[in-house]
Amino acid sequence: MISEPKTIIDIQDIVKIFQVGEVEVRALRGVSVAIEEGTYVAIMGPSGSGKSTMLNILGCLDRPTTGQYFLGGENVAQMDDDTLSAIRGKRLGFIFQSYNLIAQLTVIENIQVPLIYQGVNLKDYEQKCIELAELVGLQDRLDHRPTQLSGGQQQRVAIARSLVNDPLMILADEPTGNLDSKTGAEVLEIIDRLNKQGKTIVMVTHDDDIAQRADRVIRMKDGRVDEDEIRDRD
Repeated sequence: MISEPKTIIDIQDIVKIFQVGEVEVRALRGVSVAIEEGTYVAIMGPSGSGKSTMLNILGCLDRPTTGQYFLGGENVAQMDDDTLSAIRGKRLGFIFQSYNLIAQLTVIENIQVPLIYQGVNLKDYEQKCIELAELVGLQDRLDHRPTQLSGGQQQRVAIARSLVNDPLMILADEPTGNLDSKTGAEVLEIIDRLNKQGKTIVMVTHDDDIAQRADRVIRMKDGRVDEDEIRDRD
């Protein structure tokens, strides 16, 4: 018997309002989206469309003004900052355009950062971190610092770091935005491979060619979902 796909992300009628001086800016206007485990989703839209706000809410970096957000069956919409921080550390992985590595730390230490925030014994995860470095092709760079790495290598460290807590979902914000086309393609191939291994990927991109790698493309406009396209990559 084939089991039904598991919904791990379920946002319901999400509204996000920012107060800018005396002006209310409605960044999201009643967005509802469900994402199943193992899906590769690209979120697109022009500047001001709400895509970055949506990613921040999905990543528990911000909370909605109104609406519900169920992450792995748990309603995280109005959790306090400390609880959201714990959720981020245990259940989510992040890949940023600017890598967000810590300059003073080595490759292996940067991969360990999410574990440090969880307060676990790093010795217990030493082999796993080495294996993740090998997964992204950095087994010979474990003691290097970010300034000794190329942009592509730094993004590979960020990918390994995003996997160290075995996250429910990986959120990628323009992950190839600072890379040349060849290096960007190599990074995207790693992300493709992770999805084929079962990881749920949600990626913000402005590039249609990159979005076509996903099996679902959500296009945002004026704070709403303008188009939600399920694609067949086969």
